[in-house]
Amino acid sequence: MYDWNDLKAFLAVAETGSTLSAAQALRVSQTTVARRIAALEAATRLNLFERRQAGYALTPVGEAMLASAMAVRDAANRFGEAAGARSRDAGGTVSLTTMEIFAVTILPPILRDLRAAHPAIHIHLDTSDEPRDLAAGAADIAIRSSKQPSGGGLVGRRIADNPWTVYCSRDYADRHGIPHTRDELAGHPFIGGGGGVWEPYQAWLRQYGLEDSVVMRYDTASGLLAGVRAGMGLTVLPAFLADREADLIRCLPPKSEDTTGLWLLTHERLRHVPRVRTVLDFLAAELAKLGRG
Repeated sequence: MYDWNDLKAFLAVAETGSTLSAAQALRVSQTTVARRIAALEAATRLNLFERRQAGYALTPVGEAMLASAMAVRDAANRFGEAAGARSRDAGGTVSLTTMEIFAVTILPPILRDLRAAHPAIHIHLDTSDEPRDLAAGAADIAIRSSKQPSGGGLVGRRIADNPWTVYCSRDYADRHGIPHTRDELAGHPFIGGGGGVWEPYQAWLRQYGLEDSVVMRYDTASGLLAGVRAGMGLTVLPAFLADREADLIRCLPPKSEDTTGLWLLTHERLRHVPRVRTVLDFLAAELAKLGRG
């Protein structure tokens, strides 16, 4: 099988009549052009040129092969033009929806790097507490914490395990100690609320009879995170982000039933749209790095 670079050398020599002129056109050495011509003749078992003192001349076989070689070059050029057009189509706005607590912790540096790598793509970040309906076009991409995502036509991947468990700040631990069992949790104040995280959080408190331990509630997840960082008490957070908070300490290991997955999702009709595909692949790679960390 011939090498495409050998075929380019064949065309250049056929059009210029010499390996020197072909080398200048291709910006390679004359020796490289001669070597590629020899390699193409060996691969095809055809004598394509007559080597003359004045230069290279096509043999009758070479003349017969020239049209096919030019067709291959034309096809390659069309491929490059199509790829360039697709690359240009990768620009535009992509709407990304996720819980606020992910939007203010793990996502900013990832989106910064996405912007640097793909400046033609603009991200609209939606931190609504209610899951957006991707099928209805409410968002292009979703990052969700769920045991199993639901919704018609959703496609995507599970990026990482995301168990929920109890955290306190290092300052709080220094002053009040760290509860290491579920029985010890009842002796500590809890910070509640957190917008979109409150439903699974409240279910967790109810399961262990700790609803009355909530002494303060925030309306937003960023407020919840600020409260626990300040040492107000304990709170339940998704481990995917809380384990990366240098000021926080995990109080006890999560139970298997408290484990959800972190999912990266889109709708099947969008999965091959260039700008959406670009963002999906970028987010998947960066979030997977965090999951492995």
